[in-house]
Amino acid sequence: MTADWKPTASIATLELRARMLRAAREYFTATRALEVETPALSCATVSDVHLASVTARVMNQSRYLHTSPEYCMKRLLAAGCGDIWQITKVYRDGECGRWHNPEFTLIEWYRIGIDHHALMSDVERLITAMLPPDRQFDRAERLSYREAMQLHAGVDAFEDPTAVLLARLESAGIEMPEDLRSDRDAVLDLIMGTLVGPALGHERLTFVYDYPASQAALARVRGHVASRFEAYLNGLELANGFHELTDPLEQRARFERDLAERARRGLPVHPIDERFLAALEHGLPECSGVALGFDRLVMCAIGARHIEEVLAFPFDRV
Repeated sequence: MTADWKPTASIATLELRARMLRAAREYFTATRALEVETPALSCATVSDVHLASVTARVMNQSRYLHTSPEYCMKRLLAAGCGDIWQITKVYRDGECGRWHNPEFTLIEWYRIGIDHHALMSDVERLITAMLPPDRQFDRAERLSYREAMQLHAGVDAFEDPTAVLLARLESAGIEMPEDLRSDRDAVLDLIMGTLVGPALGHERLTFVYDYPASQAALARVRGHVASRFEAYLNGLELANGFHELTDPLEQRARFERDLAERARRGLPVHPIDERFLAALEHGLPECSGVALGFDRLVMCAIGARHIEEVLAFPFDRV
């Protein structure tokens, strides 16, 4: 008889998860943020071409399991909730492997009246509070996106022609899919994912900030850069944060561009979340927000090499 009924994480790791979650709740309580709960099901979902939603059929209606609680949390912000946070399960199709599980845990929070630089300091304080004593680190490193690409890949992400970026990948033996070779952002993403990201966050937390404006997602744009950051530890991306876009017209335009690109790539075209856009029209306060991958942080805490080491029951055991 097989033993696949057993958890893949050790009991000691599950106990550590519980301690880290308790530390997160204590941190947010101490910083006067309101814990909220939002639905996992929605009638709309993200337009991002890099994310695949999980669909569901409920009450004979089509729904999506959320890839993040972002849209609903911003609706709460627009309603006047102030600083808010939550720990929640989220779902992304097509993501399963060493660093990914289709169902995983996010800690997502929003602070009113601060920019992405101040939020990086908040992320650092939370991670420090959550990690066990033997995993503490010195003050975090901060690199602009341009600096990180120059330092670890030897390319200028803003000035080098796409041909030079492709040549850098080829010199490292990394093959770019033929249909994406003309997509500059896809080329930059591959450089970041294969050459830069794995070199970041060793010995201490590293923040990469001010991404190209074309990679803004839901962040506001300043000239040629987006007010966005990512946090890395042990070569793993842990968090993605934004100085949030509050302009409903610009947000709708970005959604429509994403959907056009999804159609061009033959991906499912999802409905736009009109309730979220209505909240922006009502008025989203000046704020910054971030999503932290909790399971990956636990991996860093114990030095795990596979995400199944920190989950009770990964996808192949449910």
